[in-house]
Amino acid sequence: MDKADAKKKIEKLRKEIHHHDHHYYVLDKPEITDADYDKLFRELQDLEKHHPDLVTPDSPTQRVGGEPLKSFKTVTHKTPLLSLDNAMNEEELLDFDRRVREGLGREKIEYICELKIDGLAITLTYKKGKFVVGSTRGDGVHGEDVTHNLKTIKSIPLVLPEEIDLEVRGEVYLPYDEFVKLNEEREEADEPKFANPRNAAAGAVRQLDPKITATRPLDIFVYYADLPHETHLDSLNYAKKLGFKVNPNIKPCYGIEEVQKYIKHWETAREKLKYEIDGIVIKVNNLADQKKLGFTSRAPRWAAAFKYPPMQAVTIIEDIQVQVGRTGAITPVAHLKPVHLAGVMVKRATLHNEDEIKRKDIRIHDHVIVQRAGEVIPEVVKVVKEKRTGHEKTFHMPKTCPVCGAELYRPEGEAITRCMNAACSAQIKGNILHFCTRQAMDIEHVGYALVDQLVEAKLVKNIADLYKLEKKDLLKLERFAEKSAQNVIDSIAQSKDRPFDRFIYALGIRLVGRHVASLLARQYDSVDDLFEAKTGELEKIQGIGPKVAEAVSRFFSEKENRHLIEELRKAGVRVKAEKARGPQPLKGKTFVFTGGLETMTRPEAEDLVRSLGGHPSSSVSKETDYVVAGTEPGSKLAKAKKLGVTVISEKEFLKLTK
Repeated sequence: MDKADAKKKIEKLRKEIHHHDHHYYVLDKPEITDADYDKLFRELQDLEKHHPDLVTPDSPTQRVGGEPLKSFKTVTHKTPLLSLDNAMNEEELLDFDRRVREGLGREKIEYICELKIDGLAITLTYKKGKFVVGSTRGDGVHGEDVTHNLKTIKSIPLVLPEEIDLEVRGEVYLPYDEFVKLNEEREEADEPKFANPRNAAAGAVRQLDPKITATRPLDIFVYYADLPHETHLDSLNYAKKLGFKVNPNIKPCYGIEEVQKYIKHWETAREKLKYEIDGIVIKVNNLADQKKLGFTSRAPRWAAAFKYPPMQAVTIIEDIQVQVGRTGAITPVAHLKPVHLAGVMVKRATLHNEDEIKRKDIRIHDHVIVQRAGEVIPEVVKVVKEKRTGHEKTFHMPKTCPVCGAELYRPEGEAITRCMNAACSAQIKGNILHFCTRQAMDIEHVGYALVDQLVEAKLVKNIADLYKLEKKDLLKLERFAEKSAQNVIDSIAQSKDRPFDRFIYALGIRLVGRHVASLLARQYDSVDDLFEAKTGELEKIQGIGPKVAEAVSRFFSEKENRHLIEELRKAGVRVKAEKARGPQPLKGKTFVFTGGLETMTRPEAEDLVRSLGGHPSSSVSKETDYVVAGTEPGSKLAKAKKLGVTVISEKEFLKLTK
């Protein structure tokens, strides 16, 4: 193919891919299968590889992110991104309406009500229909150039159907189910969890390495477009025609009474949304009226934000203690005077790290405001300093590990303090417990109490030692009889033949949760292949960023880890993938299980899905094909119904496996 033909083909492929991106990520109405989409994308990649001079910044292949930046450039906004005045209650809302009516000399005003997405405000600039600059709000006048990171968000169009100059503004957010999934993976990898979806989104957008941003499933809603229309709603409707994602719950409200009904409705209905909101934005709809009302020094007179009260409570920090994770991470935890919050009794809250404690000036015996961020993780919002008595104590991070006594180390530039002693019993116990969990090697009858005994008695020093245990060793321990000892030995023996992805996860590699382990198992057939895997090769796997790739490569290159795996191999543990046998009726399908199953455990059901070519997941999303509902299903069932995901019974699931 000569260059002229290649150019025509590349332009055709880009147009097709942009079209399908819009239908999938904005309209949520895919027109082709994932396999067909991947085929188009690979064809474009191959053509651009052979004709690198034809690669342009607006190509879909450039969404994956380029080289890491050393720092962000500063961008001056075309027009300042001002704050909104808040209406914290009904009285302030009515006062806002009164000022608008007086300013316009009318009895009733048509407003536009929008959900106030709890994310990160950004500006997108287009020149001749092409996305050229994306920036954060910053101080309102100057922001940071995060163009490369915003390109990874597939609901942001890189090319518009019209060659126009345009500025749009929107809110980048992380969908709630993705936030939960991300935190589950971080917890599995012994990484600090994000406090809320907003922090996770903001952190992703402000990554210097866009490849890390690309691993986070960020999304956006556009709430402003600099278009010459009569009303704000008209400009947003036209923005939709240009390919931008606009929130479907925007509503015109004639008069403040309709605004009040809208606010009241979403105060409870927000719980059903798949993203976080913290209030409602009210704007005068007519753009000429907006211009007439103008601005104060800090905010537009034609808009206000009604903020919903957060779910908070005041309690006392009775103590601050640190816990040692299996990777040696030292995490300070606040032990609270128990308090009811959003239907749950809260007794503990993570304080994340030493810097967070100093920033918020948190002390033992302080009265603090506690909030369930995203209704998931209890966090200390701030100290009620006016209640201090002088008896509060400043917390100091210990110099030595509370478990093994080794000196603690905080790497330069990192917030996490670590115990670097690999022989620390807390880390050894943590690694062994992780290895035995249901999601890993699923070794029944081996819980914290037994692991504690085995390590303290020096019967087990690492995970390979589990397979060297004999019944007589267990009989020496407290509360062990012939039957209970035999149960443990049998469970350990049965664990030798677990699926390869669970073996990878069980190794406890830093940053590797179930999802990443599954990706690695699909790419590599055995642990021997992983021994040879290089960082650059691992980074090419969709869903694996540079930090994860580095962690995996480093783990399998370490002599001690290779020796440990060889010991497991000698013990008869399967360290390679089992070749698919027979038909694969579930190939390419994603399953989520909720509630109790009658004929098998959930890990067994997930293993069955994998063996038949499917993919088990822990959270429901629009990519989920089936939710299998057992007895007493949880919130995943409601989520599935909301998203229109097919819900089937255990019996129906078993029929699919035949």
